[in-house]
Amino acid sequence: MTTSIQFWDFEVWEFLLTLSALFLSMMIANGLRRTIPFLRKSLIPSSVIGGFLILAFIGIYRAITGRLPFQTTTIESLTYHGLGLGVVAMTFQSADRRSGKEARRDVFNSSLITVSTYLIQAIAGLSITVLLFYLLGSWAQSGILLPMGYGQGPGQAFNWGTTYMNNYGFEHGSSFGLSVAACGFLAASLGGVIYLNLAARKGKKRSENAEEQENLTAAVITTRGEIPLSESLDKLTMQFALVFAAYGLAYAMMLGLSALCELGGGFFVSTVKPLIWGFNFLFGMLAATILKGYFKVGKKLGFVHRSYTNDFLLTRISGLMFDLMVVASIASIDLSAFRYREFWLPLLLVCIAGGVISYFYVRFLSRRFFPSYSDEQFLVMYGMLTGTVSTGLILLREVDPLFKTPAANNVIYQNLWSILLGAPMLLLMGIVAQSMQMTFVTLGILAVLFVLMIVLLFRSVIFRRRKSAE
Repeated sequence: MTTSIQFWDFEVWEFLLTLSALFLSMMIANGLRRTIPFLRKSLIPSSVIGGFLILAFIGIYRAITGRLPFQTTTIESLTYHGLGLGVVAMTFQSADRRSGKEARRDVFNSSLITVSTYLIQAIAGLSITVLLFYLLGSWAQSGILLPMGYGQGPGQAFNWGTTYMNNYGFEHGSSFGLSVAACGFLAASLGGVIYLNLAARKGKKRSENAEEQENLTAAVITTRGEIPLSESLDKLTMQFALVFAAYGLAYAMMLGLSALCELGGGFFVSTVKPLIWGFNFLFGMLAATILKGYFKVGKKLGFVHRSYTNDFLLTRISGLMFDLMVVASIASIDLSAFRYREFWLPLLLVCIAGGVISYFYVRFLSRRFFPSYSDEQFLVMYGMLTGTVSTGLILLREVDPLFKTPAANNVIYQNLWSILLGAPMLLLMGIVAQSMQMTFVTLGILAVLFVLMIVLLFRSVIFRRRKSAE
């Protein structure tokens, strides 16, 4: 006899009710942000406020009933997959890159600043928690999650925090990573407001209605040769189909590589396998690139006649996924972890250090390498390197609502260079927690990589001095 579920069973509704609660929290947060002057001026994104609202609701509900209103695994899964799906949607967008030597130089310099900020965050965070390990017995490697939470955002912070928790005994690791990411959004908002007020004193005016200013034309929404908005398959449905098809292909890649790790034995299972599943967004990006290549070749060979992707809709999908990732990530924080000094003291010190160092480091380099639009470059870079790209764009729109400066393009087109230059650091994430010896080795390699990024940044100055000396 087979058992079937009934439509009134909670299991039928659980996932959708969780989504409903997350979206409702963002709607309430957006209303609060628009009506409360303090919140509007704080520049905190609605998804971040919504996440804290859900977190407060979970805490109250748990205190009253003794249980959670949602399955923790459901919210954590949304955090994990939100990053991967959002990156896939971004990858499908056409790369209409800026041309010209100066534009390419600015994009490359932006990537060097991005990676070097990751590195200085990692060095500072890891140094603090290694010191606290010897003083208080805190988990020595937890500081390495600073660049994952600040620079990479909630998805990667959760991925690596969970990996360290499951494989290396970092108790409350996922909550630590998510808490770092939440503090990153607060650091972005606080630093952004401070900088904007300082800029206003120098005569740099803030936009009064940045959120209302949109530049939507027919050319922005659609281009010639694309499939119609609605035929036998809706255009939005096609975008979702492509995104999920690529993500499914990414899963197949990771599954195949995991099988090879199982054949390779214990070292690969304990080290390489978590690394593979932690980089789901990279495999998603690779899968989307493969599908893009298929359509491009198909057009040349004549068996693909129309463009199936639409940049406008794909941008909306990526925004949806990232908003969902942010609100779910904050809702996933385990508040009970804050009972332990071994948790909150490293978190507090690491997050304060990360915010202060990122602020002054990015401000110095923005003024040095982008003198004609240093304010715009700082705001978008600092927002991105403490929150997400969306956070950076929110700050940028306060002084450049129509994105007339190259700052927005710089942070979008620097991603490929950042992935290539930042790959060694990401690989270090898989070995830093294996032993204290490997922790110190990682610190040394991070320092060498940081010096290398600085040399590349100041390459023109170094080259001119060598030439004049000769």
